[in-house]
Amino acid sequence: MDWIYNLLFESSSVAHIVFLYAFVISLGMLLGKIKVFGISLGVTFVLFTGIFVGHFGLTADTHILHFIREFGLILFVYCIGLQVGPSFFTSFKQGGIRLNALAVAIVVLNLIVALSVYFLANGRLQLPMIIGVLYGAVTNTPGLGAANEALNQLNYSGDPIALGYACAYPLGVMGIIGSIILVRYVCRVKFSKEEASLRELDNEVHKQPHIMTVEVRNEAIVGKTLIQVKEFLARQFVISRIRHDGHVSIPNQNTIFCLGDQLYIVSTEEDSEAITAFIGREIKMDWEKQDTPLVSRRILVTKANVNGRKLGSMHFNSVYGVNVTRVNRSGVDLFANPNLVLQVGDRVMVVGQEDAVARVTTVLGNQLKRLDTPNLVTIFVGIFMGIFLGSLPIFIPGMPTPVKLGLAGGPLVVAILIGRFGHKLKLVTYTTMSANLMLREIGIALFLASVGIDAGASFVNTVVHGDGLIYVGIGFLITIIPLILVGLVARLYYKINYFTLMGLMAGSYTDPPALAYSNQVSGNDAPAVGYSTVYPLTMFLRILTGQMVLLMMLG
Repeated sequence: MDWIYNLLFESSSVAHIVFLYAFVISLGMLLGKIKVFGISLGVTFVLFTGIFVGHFGLTADTHILHFIREFGLILFVYCIGLQVGPSFFTSFKQGGIRLNALAVAIVVLNLIVALSVYFLANGRLQLPMIIGVLYGAVTNTPGLGAANEALNQLNYSGDPIALGYACAYPLGVMGIIGSIILVRYVCRVKFSKEEASLRELDNEVHKQPHIMTVEVRNEAIVGKTLIQVKEFLARQFVISRIRHDGHVSIPNQNTIFCLGDQLYIVSTEEDSEAITAFIGREIKMDWEKQDTPLVSRRILVTKANVNGRKLGSMHFNSVYGVNVTRVNRSGVDLFANPNLVLQVGDRVMVVGQEDAVARVTTVLGNQLKRLDTPNLVTIFVGIFMGIFLGSLPIFIPGMPTPVKLGLAGGPLVVAILIGRFGHKLKLVTYTTMSANLMLREIGIALFLASVGIDAGASFVNTVVHGDGLIYVGIGFLITIIPLILVGLVARLYYKINYFTLMGLMAGSYTDPPALAYSNQVSGNDAPAVGYSTVYPLTMFLRILTGQMVLLMMLG
């Protein structure tokens, strides 16, 4: 029966290591689906399962645990960076500036509360454990990984900071949702008024393409060409079809307008009224029933040489005789502005003659199988560059040791930059959402299992005989104080819509359970918009701030 003993306890055996990780991750994932009061811990339960098996002596070689932990963390943060990269810089535009400023205030207040407790304890509590509690309180696992990596640089030999994280995490999840509910009742929010206010604001509507049929009634534009009308009106719009004397055709820049022409126009919502007033009047017409050889088709961008090119530089109208009316990206229709940068995975709506549309199809690719093939070059080139960047020493005056972005910060920064600007280097950054989620889940599961197994031996002693209950209380304070303060300021002073505020509060802690609760309560997508607006910057700050504090204060 030696084979059973070796399988369960031989820490250097490959079979034992794979068996151990498979058991911890699968059991943790299953238990993470269990909901208590509508809340589940999800993949984080892998950490607690790892702690459980680690407590009973099931472990692996220290070097192997360390490698799997760091590799899982790198994979996770890099995939997050690729996901948030395209929206990282645009999230600061328009109303996003205020939301991101409030999210930054929450991050700063979390640090202030944590460091205040540390200084008030006057040496009673170790700073690394306080940072571990901080990341459990804000439910941010990548930040825990970054802090772990920083401690490796400092040759830290104390208790695993995952113990503090594990103590604070469960109450952290409930504290976030509780703070959202508390702000609602303190501010006496009525959902009916918030829904009405949201409809009035609707500050995202101008991004959606608006389709209309307009009949030419303005004699001032009779005899003028399309390019002349566009220059005079100074508005962006596309005329995909024109009906003149019962004949439908594709207009080009030199098409001349006549009274009674019917135009099929695609524009932004905010420009539609001005365009209609200038050209004539809006009418109803079923273009599908017109006697025309024209076809409209969505073409998938799959060719790498199209990635990163501006729509206007493709000259679809002048070269191919077709019009592009809108572009669908990640399920959202975008107006076909000439300055819109095309990306692999976009679906381009093209209108024109059958043969012309077929030629454009060849240019753009439209081969779905190409998107099913992962772009491993981009992933591993990015990780290579991220590790290099994370290893570079950054000398800061007054600090005895140089600061490094580390194995978490370096890949994250590079992934964000590649996600946003990779097309300029001819790197195809497109991956399907399912592929990205798969890599992220594998990475975070490996990381949490490694941390849990490593910390399991001392967890019970820390909770029962150590400072476990103190960590729980500190974590709860770190969770609720910043959320309540900033939530009340955002609502009472800045008058932010409560549904958006729910997303802001959940996003500032990058907490999916809080977002799920907000979506369920609101019944609209406003919380998701608020969450996605602050998520990129918040995730970036969470990963960097903890390790910066450790390096500066312990370096």
